[in-house]
Amino acid sequence: MPTLEWIGKDKVINHHQEVPFRVLEERYTYGAESENLIVHGDNLEVLKALLPRYEGRVKCVYIDPPYNTGNEGWVYNDNVNDPKIRKWLGEVVGREGEDLTRHDKWLCMMYPRLKLLQKLLAEDGVIFISIDDNELYNLKSVCDEIFGASCFVSTVSWQRTYSTRNDSKGIVSEVEHILVYSKKPGWNPNKLPRTDSMNAKYKNPDNDKAPWRASDAFAADAATHQGMVYAIQHPFNGKLIYPYQSAHWRYQQDEMLRIMSEWANYKLCDLDDAAMRAQICGVSENEVRQGVKAIVLADPLEIASAQAQKVLKRGQWPRYYFTQNGKGGIARKTYLDSVDGPPPTNLWQYADVGHTDEAAKMLKAIFKGNATFDTPKPPRLIERILQIAGDKDTLILDSFAGSGTTAHAVLNMNKADGGNRRFILVEMMDYTESITAERVKRVIDGYGEGKTAVEGTRGGFRFCELGEPLLIDGNLNETVDEEVIREYVWFTETKRPWHREENGNPYYLGKHGQTAYYFYYERERVTTLDYDFLSTLPRDAEGFFIYADLCVIPPEELSANHITFKKIPRDIAKL
Repeated sequence: MPTLEWIGKDKVINHHQEVPFRVLEERYTYGAESENLIVHGDNLEVLKALLPRYEGRVKCVYIDPPYNTGNEGWVYNDNVNDPKIRKWLGEVVGREGEDLTRHDKWLCMMYPRLKLLQKLLAEDGVIFISIDDNELYNLKSVCDEIFGASCFVSTVSWQRTYSTRNDSKGIVSEVEHILVYSKKPGWNPNKLPRTDSMNAKYKNPDNDKAPWRASDAFAADAATHQGMVYAIQHPFNGKLIYPYQSAHWRYQQDEMLRIMSEWANYKLCDLDDAAMRAQICGVSENEVRQGVKAIVLADPLEIASAQAQKVLKRGQWPRYYFTQNGKGGIARKTYLDSVDGPPPTNLWQYADVGHTDEAAKMLKAIFKGNATFDTPKPPRLIERILQIAGDKDTLILDSFAGSGTTAHAVLNMNKADGGNRRFILVEMMDYTESITAERVKRVIDGYGEGKTAVEGTRGGFRFCELGEPLLIDGNLNETVDEEVIREYVWFTETKRPWHREENGNPYYLGKHGQTAYYFYYERERVTTLDYDFLSTLPRDAEGFFIYADLCVIPPEELSANHITFKKIPRDIAKL
């Protein structure tokens, strides 16, 4: 598969591995107790910090990264020259970073972030990336490389505007793109919710168990279903009904006989109609299946018609029924409670998912008329993503959180259906608290006054800042909380989120497979893996992985007892 090359790629392709693990420091909690997070900090470092707890757990990622429009005014959607990004490029790419084009800068910025997002996705997870024309090709090439071309799902076109200026030049851009990739090939989206207009087509003229609509009595491909091509006798007029050309009855013959017997008495009968069935199947008479019988009336037409009339007047007609009060042809009922909504398409119209003007007006309403953010997305857009990519318990991550639209959408949907969707928002800009978090607060509590008032969704979140690194010059940063250190150690060894387990030993981390993990650490003293320590360990595992400052047990004895020793990375000479 061809790959995209640009200046600086060799410096960033593995940069995500070099990013230090940092601590997320909780500053405050707002509203109800919740797993929702808003994190202020460089999104590359925050994504790395999320790995110990969230790698492989995020069901849905939505990001709206900088678009690289070429404008030099620093708004959120065009910050590849932001001082923070420029500083990072100088540190990572080096002096050649001074010669980077805007495309080079953008690709260098995006690549390591996408690598970490791929790691955070669950096995059944999917990522949606908003982008415009300027970097669409480059982004698709990079995503093919990181996620795999076989994991490409679609390029969605979102109709972001409902009107265009008459004085616009060239071909007016009316859509933005949303690239969609799954973690594994073969991902299928949920069906969309049914609308009132869809459901209005379903009626209940016969007082049946549920509303229904008329559907085709037949299915295509008669040639491969010849046993389902035969005549059924009409109970009202006695005529023989065959499937139309190249079609067959939708159900097996025994099921069709059962359904028709709800109208009158029926039986199977050989009509010697091979020529007719061959014509329908599109084969010669010699090739048509032999011995296929018809479903015909078992009683004289007068008796059968009287029985059918009683069923017609009584109501709750059988699954196959006769149109025009028995005078027409045959049709099939399709019940409303048996049909899904429509499948999503790659064209999302503003009437269904909102537009930029709607988003801007909503944000002004939340902030009492102030235009706090230049390029918000409408919550309905994110709601559409969650409809097709999640369930009521989905964890969604937005690492370019902007004004907080993703959180707004999650809270709206939870309020509407009682779900437990959770969000993680990451934003590096200084407005994280004043705009991103503040918007979420107002959505939770309600906003607006009088007739324009919007009821609060309820909910809550934790606000965190990016804190200290876990390692300094290769040694543990011992100012970091010990529980965070234990979580980090567990993750680096198992690549699994850490959940505290107890086995009576205070240094026990947990068991992964048949191996038990221990972190024998004391902040103020040197620890030694010796026979006394081994005697305290339960023998409930096939192998042991033990961190300590020192080890006095010979290597051959460690090997014989299936023990792996690792030295805790710290300067014990200072203790």
